[in-house]
Parts: sequence; C-alpha cells; structure tokens
Amino acid sequence: MKKVTKQVYLKWYEDMLFWRKFEDKLAAVYIQQKVRGFLHLYNGQEAVLAGSLHAIDIKKDRLITAYRNHVQPIGMGVDPKRVMAELYGKGTGTSQGLGGSMHIFSKEHNFYGGHGIVGGQIPLGAGLAFADKYFKRDSVTLCYMGDGAVRQGALHEAFNLAVLWNLPVIFICENNGYAMGTSVARTAKEQEIWKLGLGYDMPSSPVDGMNPVKVAEAVSEAAERARTGGGPTFLEMKTYRYRGHSMSDAQHYRTKEEVEEYKKIDPITQVRDIILEKKYASEKQVDEIDKRVKDLVKECEKFAEESPWPEANVMYDTVYEQEDYPFLPHKL
Repeated sequence: MKKVTKQVYLKWYEDMLFWRKFEDKLAAVYIQQKVRGFLHLYNGQEAVLAGSLHAIDIKKDRLITAYRNHVQPIGMGVDPKRVMAELYGKGTGTSQGLGGSMHIFSKEHNFYGGHGIVGGQIPLGAGLAFADKYFKRDSVTLCYMGDGAVRQGALHEAFNLAVLWNLPVIFICENNGYAMGTSVARTAKEQEIWKLGLGYDMPSSPVDGMNPVKVAEAVSEAAERARTGGGPTFLEMKTYRYRGHSMSDAQHYRTKEEVEEYKKIDPITQVRDIILEKKYASEKQVDEIDKRVKDLVKECEKFAEESPWPEANVMYDTVYEQEDYPFLPHKL
C-alpha cells in the first residue's frame, strides 16, 4: 500500500471536511427547494471514499455506486461546482441538469454513476471489470452498494460470474446499519454481510469503515489481487450515516443518542486528532484548511445559483435521434 504520510492525512482531512460541508450546504438549499426530488447524503461515511481513493489509481480505475453519489465524483476529479449545478438542475451540471441528485456521471473521470435502481449498479460494476479483462487493461473497478442492496438477486448473479470469470472488481458494501430504514438484524439471520462472498469462494472480509487507514489497507490488498489475476473481492465497510436515508426520512427507527455515540468516532475528527497529535499541522493551519473548505463551498453555491437553466430542447436532444426526424435536429 502507498505510505500514509503527513500529506495524506492533510489531504484526507481537507477532502472529507469539504465533502461533509458540501453536502451540509445541499441539505440547506434542499429545504429552500433549490434542490428538488430526492437527496441522499453521505455524512459519516467519508472514510470509505477517502481510504479507497488512496488505494487506487483514479486515472485508470473506475468507480460505480448507488444514489448516495455526490462526493465520489468529486473525489475522482470532477469539478465540485458542476456537481452542485447538476443538483440544482442547471445547464452547467455534469449532465446538463438532466441527471439530478441520484445520477451524477463522468466517463472522463472514470465515475460511472449514480444509479437509482437498488442494486442495479452491481452487475454493471462486474460488466466494467469484464471489459477491462477482455481488452487486457490494467484497471480495477470499485463497485459500491448499501446494506439494503445485498438482498437483491442481482448481487448473487454478479458474484457468481465475477468469480467464474475471475474479474478485476472489488465489491464494497457500505453497511450503515439501516438501509432505507430497516436494520440489518431485521432483514437477514446472518448479520455479517461479508460472509455472503464466501459462498462463491470469493475473498471477503469486514473492514472498519470509519477509519480511512483500515479502508486503504483492505482496498489496496484487493486491488493488488485484482491486478495480478486473483479475481474479485467482497469487502463489508462497517460505517454509519448521521442523516436519514434521504431528506424525507424522519428516522424513527433509531435514537438520537445512538447517532451521537457514532459521532464520537467520526472519521473527520479521528483524522484531525492525528494531525494535531503528530504535529502534522498547528491549530492555526487546521483553521486555515477549514476556511478554504468554507470558501470553496460558497464558490460552488454561487456557481450553481448563477448558472442558467438548460434549454428545453436538451430534453429531446439527449433522448432521441433520427436522421429524418422532421421537427428537432439533434444538437449534442
């Protein structure tokens, strides 16, 4: 694994803090009805992404996930201003305002969505890995899913083929405990989700998803296995989300005390404490990072607010193309 240096810790802190504050701003503007539809936030799960990115090469490796997907493309290099504009439905967004919260996408930056169908991304992740193997590319696909999605039959089909064909894919379950609002204990007798992979003879293990170092170690090992022909891996990241499943979730299934307990092991706080303890930065320098993050979030909001709405014809231009269609020429 690449060494976890002072620079890595500082980057983790700034990245995770920015992802958190970026989504806090989205929650605020959602209440103002500037962002519409559904909104699923990642607060609390940032260590999974931070550790994963440290373990891969974003120039050639791919990410695919479900609809809790705002910060992953930012981590892969997508301009956060364009991500926020997409959530606003503006023409400057990543999909010209047509994708919205659940469908962020950037082929240029190896981020393949953003999928609204629960578990729909799992066979697609296996498919991306199949393409890499077929074309003999030295790439690995990270396919994320929630704990609710592992109950979909598509997971078992994808696992079976991934092992059978020895695909370079890492399946990652971000187990935040509640899926849409039902605890893991109420959805299956076996609560250790990682054990699902064992039935397919797939290397599988649980991981502390609140610690970016533990995540990086596990993903690095899995990526090395995939690149050297060892096939797929299944990792269960044991993490926690502080907000509800979506903004409309009243969270009656858990107590406020439980949420506060998990905040004591917040990944951002853990990294900040290590930075100060090891003197990687002073309190003043950390405050300067905080200010940079706050300013960047403001820039993103300003860009989204001031961006134009997409032209109406874009709806047709992205859906339908026919050479002799007499009404609207295809412009994209």
